[in-house]
Amino acid sequence: MNKRKVRTFSATDRDMDMLEAVALYHSFSKSATIVNLIKKEFWRIFPAGTDAVPPDTGARIEEESFNASNS
Repeated sequence: MNKRKVRTFSATDRDMDMLEAVALYHSFSKSATIVNLIKKEFWRIFPAGTDAVPPDTGARIEEESFNASNS
């Protein structure tokens, strides 16, 4: 089991209000909300993972093909 580490970050009061609203909407803690948003963005940018973060075993990998119409 991985041992969790305490992390800190800086945010404006407005940023924290937005985080609280999103966390409340999804019924998550603020910490879980941040982690879920980071995971979603990570897999959007790196659908096949990276050297340090490979996809989970059995994960379906779909890579988007970008073309001029997506710009």
